[in-house]
Amino acid sequence: MEAIRIENVSKVFGGKVTALDGLDLEIGAGELFFLLGASGCGKTTLLRCIAGLETPTDGRIFFGDTDVTELAPHKREAAMVFQSYALWPHLTVGQNIAFGLEERKVPKPEIKKRVTEALEMVQLGGYGERSIDQMSGGQQQRVSLARALVVKPRCLLLDEPLSNLDAQLRVEMRREIRRIVKENGLTGIYVTHDQEEALAMADRMAVLSWGKIGQVGTPEEVYRTPLNSYVAGFIGETNLIQGAVMEMHEGYCFVKVNGTTLVGKVTSADWQSKVGDAATLSVRPEVWRLHKEGGENEIDGKVVARSYLGQRIEYFIETVIGRQQVVEMNPRVIHEIGDEITLHARHGDVVVFGN
Repeated sequence: MEAIRIENVSKVFGGKVTALDGLDLEIGAGELFFLLGASGCGKTTLLRCIAGLETPTDGRIFFGDTDVTELAPHKREAAMVFQSYALWPHLTVGQNIAFGLEERKVPKPEIKKRVTEALEMVQLGGYGERSIDQMSGGQQQRVSLARALVVKPRCLLLDEPLSNLDAQLRVEMRREIRRIVKENGLTGIYVTHDQEEALAMADRMAVLSWGKIGQVGTPEEVYRTPLNSYVAGFIGETNLIQGAVMEMHEGYCFVKVNGTTLVGKVTSADWQSKVGDAATLSVRPEVWRLHKEGGENEIDGKVVARSYLGQRIEYFIETVIGRQQVVEMNPRVIHEIGDEITLHARHGDVVVFGN
């Protein structure tokens, strides 16, 4: 278990392309920490710098108090699990897992013992003699995890490890990876573009955009109190509404939108606004309530589309502030297309920022 510290790390490729731009980040010992963002945001480059597969152009990387910036990958005691599994088809399951130990000249009796332990960790006890092509996709991913765990790493680095699995297997492996990280006292750093994966598994997360960090926090903090429109739009679905600042009062912002006033909480302490400045409101689909009676941030509208999704119904409501996506869980009343309806959302559930 090791804390990891990133200090002012930049990475420029070919003197032109900036993949990482002065990042500062602290990952606590024993955390399962997620790096996520759209393609090209820098998340995989940062993971490769932590692993030692890339060297930062500027900045330092620390494992605990040890500066590992110039250290070779095998000396960092960080194990990496790849999207492609990277297993050798001509070797058995056990031989694949043992490979790293053999490279480290570990005695054969110790190798046998640790391979058996690693197989038990990933719930593949007794599978050591099987060939890789006899294993399902989910089992191959477990083998890849066992190969990483068998060297007893200080931290576990995972680069989109579930992207090649079907939906049901991904859900199963989410639980398994989190269990393995926690039971073995590992610091885990996990790269993904899958927001649902991050929300379900992470202790904390960092959302990256163009080589910079947009926000760091727990899944609930990032989802419920995004600091900007990129984070709000990337983590989950949201309605982004453009308006102009009317006034600020005790952490809340009053915003004029097409003649209507909406109120939401300000999440960024750095945003210094004045009357007339552009503002963006983020309203999650499940935050909007559909009721006949009044409430905060009340808007009239008409149902223009809906989708029945079992436990929930997704509506699209045309309003004076634009078309709003609304999700109702276990609704008692199902509204029809053309129904006139009133939306409202509590001030504390609406987020306002300056972009």
